[in-house]
Amino acid sequence: MTKKRIFDIIQIGNKEDLPSRAFDYFISAVIILNILAMLLGTFDELSSLHGAFKVTEYVTIIIFSIEYVLRIWTSDILYPRKNKLSSVFRFLISFDGIIDLLTILPFFFLDGMVIFRMLRVVRIFHLFRINSQYDSFNLIKEVLIEKRKQLFSSLFLIIILVLASSLAMYGAEHDAQPEAFENAFSGIWWSVSTLLTVGYGDIYPVTVIGRIIAIFIAFLGVCAVAVPTGIISAGFVEKFSKSENSDRKYHDIHEVGEILCDRSSGFIGLTSDEINDNYGIRIYMIIRGELTIVPNDRLTIAENDILIVHSEKLMKKGNTNKKTGKKKK
Repeated sequence: MTKKRIFDIIQIGNKEDLPSRAFDYFISAVIILNILAMLLGTFDELSSLHGAFKVTEYVTIIIFSIEYVLRIWTSDILYPRKNKLSSVFRFLISFDGIIDLLTILPFFFLDGMVIFRMLRVVRIFHLFRINSQYDSFNLIKEVLIEKRKQLFSSLFLIIILVLASSLAMYGAEHDAQPEAFENAFSGIWWSVSTLLTVGYGDIYPVTVIGRIIAIFIAFLGVCAVAVPTGIISAGFVEKFSKSENSDRKYHDIHEVGEILCDRSSGFIGLTSDEINDNYGIRIYMIIRGELTIVPNDRLTIAENDILIVHSEKLMKKGNTNKKTGKKKK
C-alpha cells in the first residue's frame, strides 16, 4: 500500500472511498471508547471494571500512536508545497498534531505527575475530529474565524465591565461585609456571575447603594452577552447569504458571477491561470475576508475565497460587450 493511499484513508471526509469512510467510523469509535474509559474509570462503584477500562485505554492509545506516526509520515502529502522537514514541523504545530501529541504523551511518560495527568482531558478535543469535515461544524468555525476581531472587541468590553463593576462594588460593600468584598479583586467573581447573568447568589450586596449599582450592572450584563451573540448571528446570516448567492454551476455563469470556494469546488490551491486553463473561467477579483485582491500568477486560491469571475468559454463564443449587448468589432 503506497503512502498516497494511506494518506487518502486516514484523511477525514472522503465519502466516495469506502476504506476511508470505514477508517473515519473506526477512529471515531476509538475516540469515544477512550473517553468513556477515562470517565468511567473515575467511578468507585465500577472499581471491579477498572482493569477493563485500563486495558481499553492502553489499546486505544496504541491506536492513536499508530495514527499519529502515519500522519507524520504522510505530512509531505498534506503540505505538498513544503519540503519533508517543513511539512512534518507544520503538522506537529497544527491543531490536530498538538492534540494528538498531548493525548498520547502523558499516558506513556508523565502519568505519575498531577499536572500532566490533567492533560488527559485533552483527549476530549479528539471529538472535534469526528465532525471537523462536515458542513455544520465548518460553518461555525468559519463564522468564528471571520468575526474574531469583533468577538475580541466584545470580550475586551466585558473585561472592562468586570473590572469596573468589581471596583464599584468594593467601594460600596467593603465596609458592610469586608469578608465578602475583601479587596477590589474579590468582587470579580460576583461581577462575572452577574454580568454573565448566572447569578449564583453566594455573594450579594446588602447596602442600598450596592444594590442600586448591582441593578445597573445586571442590565449591562444582558447587553454584554447580547453583543457577541448578535455578532455570531450576523455571521451566520452572512454565510448563508453567500452560500445561496454562490451555489451555482460554473457553466451557468452567463455574465459576471461569483463562486464560493469550498472543499468541493476543486479550486483550492490552484492559481488563477490554472483555473482559466482547466475550467475556462477567468478570475477578475478575489474577496478574501475583508480584503479585495487582484489575482496574479503566483496567488493561490484559499478555502472560503469568493471569486468574481467570467466564463472564458462564453467570452470566446460571444465576445459581447455587456453595456451594449453587441459584439465587439
